Formats: sequence, C-alpha cells, structure tokens
Amino acid sequence: MTILSIIPFLAVVVSLAAAFLILVFGNRVKPNVREAVTLLAAVIKAALVFSMVPAVLKGNEYYFCLWEIADGVELAFRTDAAGMVFACVASGLWIVTSVYSIGYMRGHHEKNQTGYFAAFAVCLSSAIGISFAANLVTFFIFYEMLTVATYPLVAHYRDDKAKASGRKYLAYTLISGQLFFAAIAAVYVIYGTCDFRAGGFIEPGSLSGGLMILLFFLMIGGGAVKAGVMPLHGWLPAAMVAPTPVSALLHAVAVVKAGAFCVLRVVCYVFGPDTVASCGADKILAWFAAATILLSSFIAMRKDNLKARLAFSTIGQLSYIVLGISVLAPYSIAGAMFHIVAHAFLKITLFMCAGAIYVTAGLSEISTMGGLAKRMPVTCTCFALASLGIAGLPLLAGFVSKFNIIRGAFLMGKPIFAAVLVAAALLALSYLIPVVRIFFGKGGQPAVNSEHTGHTGYTDAAAAMLIPITITAAVSLVLGVMPDAGPHLYDLAVIAAEAITGGGGAIV
Repeated sequence: MTILSIIPFLAVVVSLAAAFLILVFGNRVKPNVREAVTLLAAVIKAALVFSMVPAVLKGNEYYFCLWEIADGVELAFRTDAAGMVFACVASGLWIVTSVYSIGYMRGHHEKNQTGYFAAFAVCLSSAIGISFAANLVTFFIFYEMLTVATYPLVAHYRDDKAKASGRKYLAYTLISGQLFFAAIAAVYVIYGTCDFRAGGFIEPGSLSGGLMILLFFLMIGGGAVKAGVMPLHGWLPAAMVAPTPVSALLHAVAVVKAGAFCVLRVVCYVFGPDTVASCGADKILAWFAAATILLSSFIAMRKDNLKARLAFSTIGQLSYIVLGISVLAPYSIAGAMFHIVAHAFLKITLFMCAGAIYVTAGLSEISTMGGLAKRMPVTCTCFALASLGIAGLPLLAGFVSKFNIIRGAFLMGKPIFAAVLVAAALLALSYLIPVVRIFFGKGGQPAVNSEHTGHTGYTDAAAAMLIPITITAAVSLVLGVMPDAGPHLYDLAVIAAEAITGGGGAIV
C-alpha cells in the first residue's frame, strides 16, 4: 500500500533548514548555538526516518511528490525497503558524527567551523534525498548536491594541498556525474520512464548487447566513482587531507555509501538482474569489484599513515557491496545491503579512533603509536573490535553481511568470488591486526607531539569523542549477534532483495 505523506520530504529538508540557520547565525552567536542547531536537526531527521520503518516493514511505502519536472518525470520521494536501509544508517550516524565533530573541532581548535557544520548538514540532506528518490532524476539532483556540498569539506583547510584534493574530487565526481546524466536522458527517451522499479524496467533484448552494455556502464560509472571502484578511486585517498570527521563522513555515512547505493539502484531498480545478466555486464562489474578488493588490500598493507591505511581499506570494503550486487543472488544482494550497515558502523569507529588519537596524542603514523593502549585503552579497544569486524569475524556485524554474500556466490555457481572474499578477510586481518598489535605492544610509550597537544602527557580521548566511538563499536557488536536489533535493518535488506529477485530463491 502507498501512503501519501509529507514525512519523506521533511526528512530531507530538515538538515537543509539547519544549514541555512548555521550559515546565517553561525558567526554571530556562540558556538554552542551552532552546535545545538546541528544536534537538534540530527535528532529530528532521525526521528522522521525511523518513524516510517514499521510501515515499510509491513510492505507499505510512503510517497510524496513535490512537483512535476517534465512530462512523466516528478521530483518525488518514495520509501522502499532498500532506501530505508540507507536512510536509517545515514540519519542515525549523523547524530553520532555530530557529537564527535563537536569534540574534534573544539579539541583541535579548527577554523571555518560554521562552513563545516553547514556543509555537513547539506551532505546529510543529500544522502536522505538519495535514499528516498523515487526516480533517476530526483536521485541525480541529490547525488550532485552531495558532490558539491562535500567539496568545501574536502578543501576545509584551504591550503594548497587541500585545494588540490578538492579539485581532484570534483574532477572525478562531476565528470562521471555528467555521463550518468547523459545515460539517464537516454533511458528516458528510449523507455519513457525514470521511475525505480524492483527488478528493473529495462527488458532483456530491448537494445543490442553492445548498446545495452554502453548504457549500463555510462550509468554505473556515477556510482563506481563515489564507491571507489578501481581504477576510478584516485580521489578517495587524496580526500584524506580533510579533517577526520569528514573522512568518517566520506567513508561511512554519505559519499562512498551513496556510490554503492547508486550501483544498487542501477543494477536492481533500473536494468534489473535478468537484463544485466543477459548482456554480461554483471561479470564485468564483478571482476572489477574483485580486483579492487584484492589490490586495495595489498596497498593498505604498505601505508604507515593510519588514515591512508583506512582509506584503502574502505576502497576494498565498498567493493564487497558492488560484488554482492553483481552476483545477482537474493542472498548476495541482501548481504550487500546489510554491508552498507555493517561497514558504516565499523569504519566510522575506526576513523573516529584515528581522529581521537590525532587530537589527543598528535599522532598520525602507525609506527609512532607503540604502546598507545596504555594511555588510550578505550579508544584502542574499540579500534581492535572494529578491525575484527571489518575482517568478518563471527559475532560482529561484518560477518553477517559477508556470510550472505559468500553464500549467494556459491548458490549462483560462482565460487571464485567466494574465494576472493575469504582471501580479502585474511588480508584485512593482515593490515589491521598489526596496528592493534602496535597499540597493545610492550614497547615504550608512544612519541607524543607536545607541540600539537599542548602537553606531554595525556589520557584517553575527550568524552565528546569517546562516547560516539563506544556507541558505534557497541552497535557493531550488537548487530553481529542480533542483526535485526532496533529498526530491523536486516529484515529490510531481505525484503528489498526478495522484491528485486521476484522471490526466487527466497531468503529464510
């Protein structure tokens, strides 16, 4: 049943309103007011999103049309199960990241905080717009809004390195975005619709094989760039010049997850599994994802900078989602969608730990962090827990998603991709566990950058950073034991996967 309601639209615009208030009053009032607006908007957005979950779990969808853009093309919002998974993750983690950002910005005495919090709010509005977009045109509008809003965050420090990274980010994302738009226009001209439909609306054989593949990859490129699929990943490591909360936003909440979600929409809601398989595009995309998983893991092992190592880890982990979608099995698609959830909580924990270490101890290179756990035990323990989750160990959220992707690969007769995922889990252990071993090592105390911190001794991170870290680490553990705890995100992933595949090979 379709429920006509303004709630999806309100969930999108609440953070736009917050961004406006922050920009207008941010430099005229005390920082407490700016931060209060950020937190209040985050709570309201999450409340609106989560209020729709019960109805969606029962098979209903909320729908709201703002206006008709062109004949048969509406600026409209629809809350299907897949979109609800992404929206719950983005809105829920915005609260956590907002608290962490306040602690980080105060602890590091960052400049340009008004612009930072305003751009952050626009990014989250874009993410929810992407989640609830009812068609390709609405999706594209918010997808490009996310691109533009992220630029000032990447270039936050305004120095030459930050500006160069920002330009690189724009070059990758805007060029791929225009190709994406060209493909959207072609689809509308050929098929007369842009509306998302579970299982896709492009029929197999409706175009020649070569033209179908060309159209597919023009469209999928927009998602592959933001998801960091090699060789389109170059912007992502460069963007690590930004403050750590921005890195957490890029890698866990908005940008890269929007890219992975774009791949899901294109494969499963535009072309559909049957059409993608009939033209062979699934195999091409799957091999690119598999290569990305392995290559990024080997590169991560060579990085001494903690954020750089985590950046290449993200590139590989996002391709788990792309690979799961490309396998085209109900299990693998459900696993891919749940990996959006699992990776979000695990990777944001890792990045927030890295930021806490930098603000508290002034350390960014892994080789300087020997014995850090003696001084920052909670931060280091949470990092260790999230590292094990990223590798897919049981009782942590990463195991649930990866197990389903591997199971789907076997059921579809594609054991080579299951082997890639198992190998990637071992590689994840090989580049993250050495960091944990250094933290908990018996060596001397870590070298403290007293010029950065202002003192030669320090305790664990400040509460404003430590509380979000422990929350996301705890949720990662809870979701590993009870995947359906809270808003039933695993159930939503299963509902979406069965709708996409028409119930074939239903998940039990």
